[in-house]
Amino acid sequence: MLKFRAIPFIMKILKGRKPGRGNGIGEEPGQEVKMTDKYEGMAVGVFELDSECACFVALDAAAKTAAVKIQGVERNRLSAGACVKMRGRVSEVKAAMEAALDAAAPISKIVSHTVIAAPSEDTETALAMTIKK
Repeated sequence: MLKFRAIPFIMKILKGRKPGRGNGIGEEPGQEVKMTDKYEGMAVGVFELDSECACFVALDAAAKTAAVKIQGVERNRLSAGACVKMRGRVSEVKAAMEAALDAAAPISKIVSHTVIAAPSEDTETALAMTIKK
């Protein structure tokens, strides 16, 4: 049986750094930044697959293809699948989405996917609420 020791490392990356330590996204040490502030003005790409493992394969392909930040990976409560949210410039998110779906198609069912070029303030609030649950 294989053991993946990289998972805690990946989760640490996905959670990001704690406020006040500087996170490379315009945050100064000691300055508290809200999640919605870090991604303000960025497009959002969301895809859902029926396999959590396939989500990690897909997000790896996305991150290697374009300059996007993975905002979160959420496991579905009723199935084995998961949902991935990534942020960046519209062109980067579209390229990353294409790469992610191409990587996932042979190994998983693509449940849904979308790119929102300019999320509204209400959408940003809803996205932040799903990440914190």
